[in-house]
Amino acid sequence: MPTSVQFHQRSSSATETANNHHKQLQKVSLTRGMPDVPEHVEILHTHVVGPSQCFSVVVQDVDATVSAVWSILSRFEYPQAYKHFLRSCHVAVGDGREVGSVREVRVVSGLPAAFSLERLEIMDDDRHVISFRVVGGVHRLQNYRSVTTVHECSSSEDGKKRARVVESYVVDVPEGNDKEETCSFADTIVRCNLQSLAKLAEKLS
Repeated sequence: MPTSVQFHQRSSSATETANNHHKQLQKVSLTRGMPDVPEHVEILHTHVVGPSQCFSVVVQDVDATVSAVWSILSRFEYPQAYKHFLRSCHVAVGDGREVGSVREVRVVSGLPAAFSLERLEIMDDDRHVISFRVVGGVHRLQNYRSVTTVHECSSSEDGKKRARVVESYVVDVPEGNDKEETCSFADTIVRCNLQSLAKLAEKLS
C-alpha cells in the first residue's frame, strides 16, 4: 500500500509527463496562406500533431462542379471508385453515411499493405467535408487521419468556376523511417487518388 507521500510523488511525475507530452504537441494549419481557401476550410485543415507524426496537404483543381466531385467523394462505402489502390470495400459498422461507420478496405496486391479499417469522422453534405481515421489493419499508415474538402474556386485564366479539392492528413512515422520518407509515401497515394477523382468527375460533368 503506497503512503500518501509516495502517491503524491507518483501523481506529480505523471502530471509532469503529461505536461511535457502536451508541450510536444503542435497545432498546424495546413492551408494557411493558400489562395481561394475559405475560412471554414482552413479551420478544418488544422491538425494537432505529435512529435512522432508527420503531416501534409495535397490540392487538386478539377474542371467540374463541386456537386459532381462530391457525388464521388462522399461515397464512404465505395472509395475504390477513384482510389485505384483499393480492391474492395465492405462497411462493417453503420451505413456508410453516419459518423462512426467503419469500413474494411482491401488493397491491391504488390503494395506494402493487406487491408485497412477506417472510421468515418465527418460527413458534411452542406459544406462538402469528409474525414476518416484509420483504426486498424495491416499497413504502414498507423493512426492516419485525413480531412478532405471541396469548394468552388475560379480559374485565373478564364474566370470559370471550378472545384478545388483539398486533402490534409496526419500519420505516425513508422519505426525505422523518417518524416520525409513517410510523407513522400503518403503524398504519392493521396495525389494519385485525387488525380483519379478529378478525371472521373470531369467525365461526369
